Amino acid sequence: MYGSERAGDDVERTAFRKSKKKYKLYYENNPKSSKKKKQLKQVDLSEVLDFKFISELFNLKGELPPGVVHVSCGFDRSVFGLENLPGFYFIPGALTLDEQCKWIRESLMKFPQPPNRTNHNVIYRPISNLFSAAKEGKVFVEERSNNDLDSDSSASVSNGESHRWKFYEEGISRSRGKTCKLVPASVLLRKLRWSTLGLQFNWSNRNYDVSLPHKKIPDALCQLAKRMAAPAMPIGEEFLLQAAIVNYFGSGDALGGHLDDMEADWSKPIVSMSFGCKAIFLLGGKSREDEPLAMFLRSGDVVLMAGEARECFHGVPRIFTD
Repeated sequence: MYGSERAGDDVERTAFRKSKKKYKLYYENNPKSSKKKKQLKQVDLSEVLDFKFISELFNLKGELPPGVVHVSCGFDRSVFGLENLPGFYFIPGALTLDEQCKWIRESLMKFPQPPNRTNHNVIYRPISNLFSAAKEGKVFVEERSNNDLDSDSSASVSNGESHRWKFYEEGISRSRGKTCKLVPASVLLRKLRWSTLGLQFNWSNRNYDVSLPHKKIPDALCQLAKRMAAPAMPIGEEFLLQAAIVNYFGSGDALGGHLDDMEADWSKPIVSMSFGCKAIFLLGGKSREDEPLAMFLRSGDVVLMAGEARECFHGVPRIFTD
């Protein structure tokens, strides 16, 4: 789902992919520019829906743009929806700054911890304390198990065969670099794409695998999800969080159009919370040929997708890091 689109004529692209291409990060083609000084191509953002501005305008004048509705549900923040898409809810600035900082820390330091799985499991198996290792400038080194290993190492990972990986201080890793594979922890952290909480998702089989080791989702996150999901829940019912996927984005990253369709019970909403850099979120229809609506996502925003919206393609074509 990540990465750039393959080249091709626009006629070969669906409406969703055309919109993704429209907002994707591109650089000006200037061979004289160095990599660090490449100029970003300008993107027309005039059609991107801005719920922060909509909320401010509504609170000030009670006005709303065409197609947007205010949802009265007794929530302690303004909640907005779309006339043509029942079940979609946008809560701008739903989370306080303190809450945002708390969950950013959790997302980097605790959520990728084993037994929670990440995209690194396929190559490296479980990695412990990746964020701390990156902060300390450590290097991940692959070694054969019969090597005479130094005792000054931490967080080893066995791949079940004759190799295992360990974090070493940078100076120690240099002496092994000629005979062993190595990768800086900072590079692994930058390449972290997702981690899974609660019931673990098996990406190979595209299902939730109850046989995979997992631990209970933190109570504080369960309570937060339950509180945020309230506008999309039937009266008298409470949201029960059993599984979550944390996506990590950097400059140039994108999340292709997809459906969250592996859950057994589609009567419950998708609860999506955003932290960090501003992004563009694309919300399409039940087909990739349906023209998607673009909207800004800011840190602290919450999106709920229930009912008809639960069956709509969605994705993230652009991250703003400026």
